[in-house]
Amino acid sequence: MTAEFTDLAEQADGSVIVRYGNTAVLATAVMSTRTRDDIDYFPLTVDYEERFYAAGAILGSRFMRREGRPSEQAILSGRVVDRTIRPLFPQHVRNEVQVIITMLAVDEEDPSPVAVNAASLAIATSNIPWDGPVAAVRIGMRRSAPDAKVGAGYVINPTFAERESKDMTLEILACGKDSTINMIEVGASQASEDDIAAGFVKAVEEHDKIIEWQKKIIAEIGKEKRSAEKPALPAAMLELFENEFKTKLSEAVFCGAPSKDAIHTVQD
Repeated sequence: MTAEFTDLAEQADGSVIVRYGNTAVLATAVMSTRTRDDIDYFPLTVDYEERFYAAGAILGSRFMRREGRPSEQAILSGRVVDRTIRPLFPQHVRNEVQVIITMLAVDEEDPSPVAVNAASLAIATSNIPWDGPVAAVRIGMRRSAPDAKVGAGYVINPTFAERESKDMTLEILACGKDSTINMIEVGASQASEDDIAAGFVKAVEEHDKIIEWQKKIIAEIGKEKRSAEKPALPAAMLELFENEFKTKLSEAVFCGAPSKDAIHTVQD
């Protein structure tokens, strides 16, 4: 995997082209200068843009040469990126942030993990406040894999052909940072819990390598982050929470559910 920083999208706050094999992804990140006071949530938009030319094809009739609405796979891939990066933004920020992932070339490699890694680098090297970087990897497991890329039957970032093989019993798309996973998709066919747990371990090992690579890039060319100080809450609101809600929060959330110890005691 390689990262290329060019002037292709120089007006964006952060941009990068990440290549993995013959697959290339352009990620750009932009944050508005104006704050939206009419909303009570963090306004993040993630667009995943597929292109026919990325696969070497131009589809359509004699007169129609444009891409249509996003495919189901594009929507799902965009959600993977969104779910991975969203929790790491300061949630009190009300400046709009837009992350666009554009497929420049797609070959046998799955572009979803590449898109997450590209988005991470684009944001992390920009001036947008964010608690990254993150990494993504897809782990596959075969019943019998004499040519597996790692370990006993595990394959790192299997190709489309490998994923469609009947021999593939487990597929994990995992994203995360600091030896933890914050986004996961799993598909399995008669795979044991031990196999899945081992797949998580493999994913974290690959995450650590990718994040270390990203940190070296960020240390070299990363921009200084914009200020994102959390606004102070009114003293009356803090006092009300401490006196009226804090002591009741646990009971309200867990609805008086018994503890794990109590459950085990009943079962025994």
